[in-house]
Amino acid sequence: MRRLSLVLAVAAASLAPALAQTTGSINASARSHSTNAATAGQGQASFDAFLQQLWPQAQARGISRKTFDLALRGVTPDASIVVLTKKQSEFSAPIWTYLNNAVGGTRIARGRDAAADNASTLAQVEARYGVPKEIVLGVWGMETNYGSFKGDKDTIRSLATLAHIGYRGDFFRDELLTALELIEKGHVERGELRGSWAGAMGHTQFMPSSYMKYAVDFTGDGHADIWASTSDALASTANYLKGYGWVPGLPWGMEVKLPDNFDHRINKASFSAFNAAGVRRADGRALPASGEARLFFPAGYRGPVLLLTANFDVIKKYNSSDAYALAVGHLGDRIAGRHAILADWPVSAPRLDMAATKDLQRRLKVLGFYDQDADGRIGTGTREAVRQYQLSAGQIADGYPTPALLARLRGAR
Repeated sequence: MRRLSLVLAVAAASLAPALAQTTGSINASARSHSTNAATAGQGQASFDAFLQQLWPQAQARGISRKTFDLALRGVTPDASIVVLTKKQSEFSAPIWTYLNNAVGGTRIARGRDAAADNASTLAQVEARYGVPKEIVLGVWGMETNYGSFKGDKDTIRSLATLAHIGYRGDFFRDELLTALELIEKGHVERGELRGSWAGAMGHTQFMPSSYMKYAVDFTGDGHADIWASTSDALASTANYLKGYGWVPGLPWGMEVKLPDNFDHRINKASFSAFNAAGVRRADGRALPASGEARLFFPAGYRGPVLLLTANFDVIKKYNSSDAYALAVGHLGDRIAGRHAILADWPVSAPRLDMAATKDLQRRLKVLGFYDQDADGRIGTGTREAVRQYQLSAGQIADGYPTPALLARLRGAR
């Protein structure tokens, strides 16, 4: 309830002028304006009080009162960010639409230009960290379109707004405190802290905590500059992926074809086991000689089928969305000259909206297949729960939730 009330308070602050203009008379308008101004004031007061409550934690991190006051002076909540928390396209758009937007247009050509312009740096980064240059380019392209747009929001304001509404628990409160540390330690000036609505910064959109752990001074000038130095940003990205366990020499994944008689009880296995089961690469090349992978049906068994490795999960450390990680890997492949996804997407097939997905998750939970919150987002946990239910029902176990599956669950007794 506290989180909801804070969200409503922030939203009310931004809507006050508009509400005043829609009243039916001058007197009604005056009363409305007065009421909403009071609401806005209460929202700002709550926000200010929240920020001041952070001082003991900031002080414990070695942040001076001068830095604390300077960084937060005049900061107001950004109501537009509250709206954006509910509109992340990687979790809501059809995956084929998301991929087309992410990898279509000029992004492949721009990526190849970026590869040529930064060839020496990328070769050194790949040799040092073991992360393929096309994956680093894929992240760079997805995050800021190769540095062309790094975000224009005040990072401190963004983080403070998200921390105030309790979005993702204490995550953004901790990121806000870490951002203050960046200022205190001289890594960045207060005015230079600009980025995405979620507080990510620089060429490849590092959160403050990621900067602290993985930022690299690749140029050797004494400053890990992810904001202005392309070389530092690319090296930092590779260091980030290495830090989360990137396995050199292992692909992130590949498109495959399944035989007609494929045993869908097989989901995660060695490449040799998949080969023995009749799984073949869509491009006709041989499967890797070693390593493990798991099957992934991003749009159900009627669409493309992929084998994903542990490196796909490393990409997801950047963004937990399957669609995002698939876009990074696929964009990297295209930059490197590899083929597009060959199978057709089932674009006309009906899909579940968020409310229906929540219903499906709740029903799977009642049946013992799902143990997470019903958030309406189709992630790894939901897909695995659907797959287990499909196996129990004798269906093709592609892990993809459909309206037909939900209808079956609603009729289950």
